[in-house]
Amino acid sequence: MTLSNDDDLNAMKEIGRICANALQGMGAAIEPGMTTAELDALGRKLLEDAGARSAPELSYNFPGATCISINEEIAHGIPGDRVIAAGDLINIDVSAEKNGFYADTGASFTVPPVKPVLDRLCRDGKRALWVGLQQVSAGRPYAGIGTAIGAFAGRNRYTLVENLASHGVGRSLHEEPTELATWPDPRESRRMEEGAVFTIEPFLSVGARWAEGGDDAWTLYSEPRAPTVQFEHTVIATRNGPLVLTRADPVS
Repeated sequence: MTLSNDDDLNAMKEIGRICANALQGMGAAIEPGMTTAELDALGRKLLEDAGARSAPELSYNFPGATCISINEEIAHGIPGDRVIAAGDLINIDVSAEKNGFYADTGASFTVPPVKPVLDRLCRDGKRALWVGLQQVSAGRPYAGIGTAIGAFAGRNRYTLVENLASHGVGRSLHEEPTELATWPDPRESRRMEEGAVFTIEPFLSVGARWAEGGDDAWTLYSEPRAPTVQFEHTVIATRNGPLVLTRADPVS
């Protein structure tokens, strides 16, 4: 999607804020003993109370309102009877639709007490996302995003999962520009148009380089098995840099 008018911009800001608020509410509610289904039910309520619908359900018939992945799961985890425990690393991915507009966001959380490496990984996962966001501006190369994130990962002795890419979003959950690498990709030659709407979502790891499927049709696991985090924003490329749409309202 390439934004061209204020009505579309305001609609994207609204659905971005809804997704961000749902993610923030779910993250704050995590506690040992609850199931991922209970956490997903909260996410569904937050979306529906704001007049939005789950995008993975709507677009792909995903068996949950949100994706919740724990430890060895790194993406597209199905909410269910798995019990959250102290020491867990949890990723929540929230995407939703309202009035024909879509946004997508995600974050990783730890359930204390955890090993220091996990807290550091979460901290640096956020940093990696913002390193990528700083490369966003109309006219700049998309390749700069992955190059910058790759340099950050290398300096800090991390790996990046190289088969889970960012993507365009707006009038559907996944659209042009497709397959935007958050790792160095010498084949990437596209440039950001003014008003282009897309996600940035690096998967930063302490050893994994790939995501592979498991026993169900959805859940992805790190390969090799290693703690992995994902942080994601939906962003617009403007002449003045990135306009992040998936920001939550301040907590009162």
